[in-house]
Amino acid sequence: MNVITAKFGGTSLADASQIKKAVKIIKDNPARKFVVASAPGKRFSDDIKITDLLYKCHAQSKNNEDFSGTLKKISDRYEEIIKELGISFDIQSEIETIKKNLPVCPTGDYPASRGEYINSKIIAKFLGWPFVDAAEIIFFDEKGILNEEKTFKTAGEKLKELNYAVIPGFYGSMPDGSIKTFSRGGSDVTGSIIARSVKADLYENWTDVSGMLSADPRIVNAPKVIEYITYTELRELSYMGASVLHEDAVFPVRKAGIPINIRNTNKPDDKGTLITASIPKNITKSPVTGIAGRKGFTSVRVEKTMMNSETGFGARLLYIFSRSGIPFEHCPSGIDTISVVVNSELFDNRREIILREIKNELNPDFITIEKNLASIAIVGEGMVSVKGMAAKIFAALAKSGINIRMIDQGSDELNIIIGIDEADYEKAVNALYKEMIS
Repeated sequence: MNVITAKFGGTSLADASQIKKAVKIIKDNPARKFVVASAPGKRFSDDIKITDLLYKCHAQSKNNEDFSGTLKKISDRYEEIIKELGISFDIQSEIETIKKNLPVCPTGDYPASRGEYINSKIIAKFLGWPFVDAAEIIFFDEKGILNEEKTFKTAGEKLKELNYAVIPGFYGSMPDGSIKTFSRGGSDVTGSIIARSVKADLYENWTDVSGMLSADPRIVNAPKVIEYITYTELRELSYMGASVLHEDAVFPVRKAGIPINIRNTNKPDDKGTLITASIPKNITKSPVTGIAGRKGFTSVRVEKTMMNSETGFGARLLYIFSRSGIPFEHCPSGIDTISVVVNSELFDNRREIILREIKNELNPDFITIEKNLASIAIVGEGMVSVKGMAAKIFAALAKSGINIRMIDQGSDELNIIIGIDEADYEKAVNALYKEMIS
């Protein structure tokens, strides 16, 4: 393997001891040539992330409040890291630059990005590697959307000149040169962009867990680590909230066929989870890869006799939700019924308007609202080749006394999604895990 891009998260770089662990990992494999660094995260449960302190500085500045105390906390934290690493680094110059620029920042993007910027400079100094500012190689267009063509070309050419480099995650630049950040967790995206730009053989994402888990550990006791997962399976599980990776990080490397390896900085010998386009043929894995779900859904069930012969009925129903800015999650239907499953909070804010428009425009016989629903996805590319998979799922839930309120299965048979009462959510996840994975 010739080139690895390694991204380290905030917990992996939270203090000097964690940075030393990360640097040892980097040096253990010469193929780790390009490192993407996050800002220092929490060192303990009640700690505050550097990025959150920077956001606080910006808010205080906008309110004409004194932000010097918050800025000093940031400075002290970096001073401690620098001292323990035993390097020479002028942190006060960096802090003074932030202090000078804060009052003229229209958004929080610039201050928020300085955590990654400074931490990457420190790590580059400790490694003795070149530092490459992400603002010089990652570009957004006027609408704040990543300019992929310019970014991949510029980053590829710049990094090709270097044998090794440290690049800060989380941000790039707008056409006017101002800083633009990704959404929180966006350092994962930066890592993926760099991996694609340098045509890496592997993108390693180092964090504080040994890979992706097959179920929520807050619900299931010690769920198994997923050793191999496809990009498609990851996308399905991530959508339901089961991921240690920013979901947008998949797309740049997926297009280039670059695998992602989720690894644990504190347990570097653990293999972690390998995310690939397809599972290697010599690997045997369970038909079900993972189980994930979310609460907080409402089902709007519309019933009308001869609905199936009324052209465009479903399209008009969904358009009513669309006009109110509410995306639908699922849309199971029958001959005379159609249900639209939506986020409860979004729906509640527009409930009366939507119901009135459905009555006026579609003239239904009945409208039934079901609240407090949860959705659970059972995901696995191997399910398509196993007979009776749905029967096993339904039997497991019936055995636990759980009533199924909705069933939805994709045409690719990659997943089966069931809707249940929120009160049964934890019990259902455990029952499904026991039957399908453990």
